[in-house]
Amino acid sequence: MRTVFIHTNLKQHVGAIVAAHALRRNSSAPERFAVEILSTDDFPVLRQYEGRSYTFGGSERTWRNDDLQSFTPLRYAAPERMQYTGRAVVIDPDVFAVGDINELLDCEMGGKAILCRRRPAKLHRAEYLASSVMLLDCAKLVHWQVDRDFAKLFDGRRDYEDWIKLALEPPETIGLFAPEWNDFDTLTERTKLLHNTRRRTQPWKTGLPVDFKINAPLFGVIPQSLIQSARRLAFSEDLYQPHPDDHQVELFFGLLQECLDLKLVSEEQLRDEIEKRHIRPDSFEVLDRVRSLRTRPAVAGTAGS
Repeated sequence: MRTVFIHTNLKQHVGAIVAAHALRRNSSAPERFAVEILSTDDFPVLRQYEGRSYTFGGSERTWRNDDLQSFTPLRYAAPERMQYTGRAVVIDPDVFAVGDINELLDCEMGGKAILCRRRPAKLHRAEYLASSVMLLDCAKLVHWQVDRDFAKLFDGRRDYEDWIKLALEPPETIGLFAPEWNDFDTLTERTKLLHNTRRRTQPWKTGLPVDFKINAPLFGVIPQSLIQSARRLAFSEDLYQPHPDDHQVELFFGLLQECLDLKLVSEEQLRDEIEKRHIRPDSFEVLDRVRSLRTRPAVAGTAGS
């Protein structure tokens, strides 16, 4: 069996439901793979370390389970869940299939344990390997034990940044797949998996108060307080902003409408998610105005700068 794992927390659970639907909807043979949503609530080890300090890029941080991206360690749970056999794809809950995931699952791995793509260098950020979408040969990853490895963050044996950027893996075990299998904020005719990486403009969050913090180490010696002040000056309010590409908004809400039609999610659930500020307050208004998806969604070029 081949499985696609979507890792999430409660804040991004609607995204995970939509992502699971998109995988099945846009595959010509959805019976060839399973989809499993991994939630932080199902991993007690994460709660065990609430409020504890760990190292990220050489700087000290505090682990918070209510962080927007507290699901990230679950990227490494797939091989164990697969009993270290077969192939798995892991994706973030803000990754949406517009191509057939079987093409990735069938990809020639050339003996590698992991296929992923590089995140290009940008301004203050050096190039790195993106673990947000990975194709895994689970038999080659028996050293991935998520509970044990997560615990290593808190006794000084592991830096979170090295872990998440695959810097702890032997380089010769990692290969690259085509960029369209993790298309960062870009929706074109070539895109296979759209990844809404820019948290401030995620289409389902527009208008909500921002609930995440800047990754201060990326800004070198600039104090966190000054970074946050600059962001508040840049925006009239510290809110999630409208997505610059209407096609990506239409894609998400078109998929969400299909989830409602198929009873994968109920209106009552969505109203509860709105009340909890997990999805934008005008979600039903957006659903009313977006057009139904065609077999292939409308596309545009790169969104944003």
